[in-house]
Amino acid sequence: METSELILRTAQNLFDGLAIGSVIALAAVGLTLTYGILRLSNFAHGDFMTLGAYLTWLVNTQGLNLGLSVIVGATGTIVAMLISEFLLWKPMRDRRATSTTLIIISIGLALFLRNGILMIWGAKNQRYDIPLVQAQKFLGLQLATDRIWAIILSIVAIAVLHLVLQNTKIGKAMRAVADNIDLARVSGINVEKVVLWTWVITAILTTLGGVMLGLITSTVRPNMGWFLILPMFASVILGGIGNPYGAIAGGLVIGVAQELSVPWLGPDYKLGVALFIMILILLIRPQGIFKGTL
Repeated sequence: METSELILRTAQNLFDGLAIGSVIALAAVGLTLTYGILRLSNFAHGDFMTLGAYLTWLVNTQGLNLGLSVIVGATGTIVAMLISEFLLWKPMRDRRATSTTLIIISIGLALFLRNGILMIWGAKNQRYDIPLVQAQKFLGLQLATDRIWAIILSIVAIAVLHLVLQNTKIGKAMRAVADNIDLARVSGINVEKVVLWTWVITAILTTLGGVMLGLITSTVRPNMGWFLILPMFASVILGGIGNPYGAIAGGLVIGVAQELSVPWLGPDYKLGVALFIMILILLIRPQGIFKGTL
């Protein structure tokens, strides 16, 4: 392979990695928020991502444009997450359930969601009702419009999240609860309200990630979120558990690393790359690259 061709292929993989990394980052931020504030390692997170993508697809194929469909899909995901909060997580917190118990429950919830999606919409791959747009050519690269939008959308969503966390009362309350929940409660912060807002923000980010994944891969399928759960956890661990900014950086690193590995390892080993990076970080720096706080 000539040097110029190698450089071009590497640049193409880098762009594709940034796109998929943006999707992983969006989803991983929600995952790290639920851990940082609720101390919950939610293995159902990927399946909530799938649910948001399917709800968006359902409305979109009924004639609503994709932008409004995302709003409806995010609303449905918020409702589903809040139902799980009141039926599962709040009672478990009141009973001071162990982290092992919470993990087992979250795996059960993941199976429930995935099989529910299969039962309602079947195993057939679906796609959004949007016009096909030709990829943009730039310096020999094929820049798919969907991937460009994934990168832009993730930047906008992350910027909005930063403003919420740093400049709003609920954002400051979320940071206080993540730092010390007992001290926050004694200080007069409504912890239950913070919990609800955490689920709302998580649902919105998760739905955006699911929709963008469906656009990038051109398919919406029942196991799409489950196959992304390992890269999401790897991103959270890489960036520092509980740190949304670290999860963003971790998501981009994982996405780029997976795509850059394709020419040498093939596409079947992408999850293996994410697992290798996660194990490496756990061995070398278990606390992650960044401090694990909001």
